[in-house]
Amino acid sequence: MGQDAYMEPLSSTFYDLRCKIYVLLLAGVCSALKLTVPSHMIHGIEGQPLQLSVAYHFNIMVSDIQITWMFEGPSTQTISLLMSVNQTVVSDLEYQHKFTFTPPNASLLIKSLHFSDEGNYTVKINIAGNGRISACEKIHVTVDVPVTKPVVHTEPSGGVAEYKGNITLKCTVRNGTRVIYQWMKNGNPIEASTNYSLSANHDTLSIVPVVKEAIGNYSCLATNSVSAMQSDMIMPTIYYGPYGLTVNSEKGQKIGKVFTFDKGEAVQFYCSADSNPPNNYSWIRKAENSTHVITYGRYLEVASEKVTQKAEEYRCSAYNNMTGKRDEMGVFVVIIPIGSAKMTQKGKYLSPLAIITGISLFVIVSMFLLLLWKRFQPHKVIKRKLQSRPETDYRKAQSISGHENALDDFGIYEFVAFPDPTGISRVSSQSDSGSHVQCQDFHGTVYEIIGQIPEQHHDHQQ
Repeated sequence: MGQDAYMEPLSSTFYDLRCKIYVLLLAGVCSALKLTVPSHMIHGIEGQPLQLSVAYHFNIMVSDIQITWMFEGPSTQTISLLMSVNQTVVSDLEYQHKFTFTPPNASLLIKSLHFSDEGNYTVKINIAGNGRISACEKIHVTVDVPVTKPVVHTEPSGGVAEYKGNITLKCTVRNGTRVIYQWMKNGNPIEASTNYSLSANHDTLSIVPVVKEAIGNYSCLATNSVSAMQSDMIMPTIYYGPYGLTVNSEKGQKIGKVFTFDKGEAVQFYCSADSNPPNNYSWIRKAENSTHVITYGRYLEVASEKVTQKAEEYRCSAYNNMTGKRDEMGVFVVIIPIGSAKMTQKGKYLSPLAIITGISLFVIVSMFLLLLWKRFQPHKVIKRKLQSRPETDYRKAQSISGHENALDDFGIYEFVAFPDPTGISRVSSQSDSGSHVQCQDFHGTVYEIIGQIPEQHHDHQQ
């Protein structure tokens, strides 16, 4: 028995080798005979007919055409199924009702496939004319049962809280051979990752641990070489949250966590958070170092007259009884006179403009004063005037000062402006020459004396 098992693959190999040798030996004449098959691998369905198509052509004069079909199964040796010479067909009595073909057409029809028909089918054609030419081809046939629609089972059947449990999805088919399983989430293939693990044949998907991101529509695709079927979508129940807790109001003005309401306006809030199942909400009031629950539910409404302090804090608490998680968020309520909130909001938007305007005016005025200072520096103006005035003006300055030599009057003087002409006449009357100085000539006299003395002193040294 063991020797037969050893000889079976050996005989098959020998037959294939012999067929190839025929082709090589007749290579010079093979161009006259061409044998082709559409595919060397054909998948058949159990219980259904299957035709193995073959085409051959030759370009020489022939007298006889011989067609032979042989079969080699996984556990059988090569056996002859059918043989024909020209139009005459000779079949093995065991297989005459199962296989058939009609010469000169060499295609073989298998009337009803069974698993025992799976294996290698070889067709060999010999033509005789001036010489003999042979050609052969091999076709491998598989037999499968189509898969039925798969069904997905979830364990556990109830929901699972995130980070607290695992989910297992198992895909089963009632019928089907050589089934290949592929898991899909929202229509996309799932590969093994941190949270997903697959069994050896991929019929089982495990989600470990369960997280919110695993929420989605799952399905199983079952395929084999002759069919493909997809299961219905299933969404495992995953409990999560609360996440993203927020507190808002359709009334009042909001600045960060502070809401301002006009006096007499109802204080209204609503609280929301992402959670499965929906959260249980409660509202807590914090005032005068005391905390107490004032209502339950997502919505809160308080009359502004009941807000006794300048700023009171209200907190929304969201609790998920399946995950055991809780989250809180607080807001402050400020009641102001009617219209003040709008003025405050308006001032909020105008204040940056006012600041920018004030800075701009300050810069412009500063630049203007700087230009004036550079243009009209007193010592430069006086120096230019003294350089441009004649000697007579300097003599007038000597007479007004009361000294013949201006060096006696050199020192630091404070400029004094006399608004009326009488002051000028009083100064002029004290001069030795007794001459009268006009009002327009007196302006700038003190500065002219200070600026002129160093120049005169310098001339005297020379």
